[in-house]
Amino acid sequence: MNKVAVIGCGNVGMAYIFALVNGNNNVSEIVMIDKNVEKIEGEKMDLCHTLNYISSNIKLKVGDYSDLDDADIVCITAGPSQSNDNRLKDLEKANVIYKDIFKEINKTKFDGILLIASNPLDVMSYLAYKYSGLLSHKVIGSGTSLDTSRLKYMMSEKLDINPKSIHAYVIGEHGDSQFAFWSAANIAGESISKFLTSEEMLKFENDTRNAAYEIGNRKGSTYYGISMALVRITNAILNNEEAIIPVSNYDEKNDVYVSTPCVIDRSGIKQRIYLNLTREEENKLQNSIDIIKNAIDSLK
Repeated sequence: MNKVAVIGCGNVGMAYIFALVNGNNNVSEIVMIDKNVEKIEGEKMDLCHTLNYISSNIKLKVGDYSDLDDADIVCITAGPSQSNDNRLKDLEKANVIYKDIFKEINKTKFDGILLIASNPLDVMSYLAYKYSGLLSHKVIGSGTSLDTSRLKYMMSEKLDINPKSIHAYVIGEHGDSQFAFWSAANIAGESISKFLTSEEMLKFENDTRNAAYEIGNRKGSTYYGISMALVRITNAILNNEEAIIPVSNYDEKNDVYVSTPCVIDRSGIKQRIYLNLTREEENKLQNSIDIIKNAIDSLK
């Protein structure tokens, strides 16, 4: 039995739930928690009408915080609507929402994995770690897993290569200071510089950074991409995969959450991967850390 609870059933939360229901995922029960109970009752009814067409026998429930006692994963997508020009806007509102959420979570016996998808992602992951009292390896932010997928897709379109065969990461902040870890990027062991010019790499990095804004300006918000990134992390946990995924994780030295590649298994973050960065990349990562830390400090 693998139980996932989702707190916040808006566009992101429901896209994640739909992907869990209709994919080949190792989930037996999904609990939906939201202030708008009537809406998610309707969402549940609609989703239940898909169950005839899937191979698994999954249970859907509109629940409350008492359902978290035996949950394996609690995914939090709740938060204020995202600004289309800066993920750090409305931080105070997001903080108030998280304080209310964790006031309820901490009344339960929950001791599973927290999966955070609220923006600003790295700050909210840090707050979830602090407010929950859980060990840091049990609190995972979706981080740059989505940004990495965006980057690989863009390169795959240019090179006519399946994105799964392109080995590259976006790291740092899930935000405007993120950057591509180009020095380690490769295809079949060959440096990415053999496939792309420096100008092309810069364009792909900028387009990745701005992708959420471009999508938001056209349709209001993004949710399909992040939902699949969350599913990927969920499966890595529930299947004990020991998969390497760039997620927002606790940097003890700097007391922040920031995205770097990590080994993900049933325990959560099993290991942070050491990155052999160039001097320029080190400076970019420190810039991300400073931006996240300043945002955290603004709340104190």
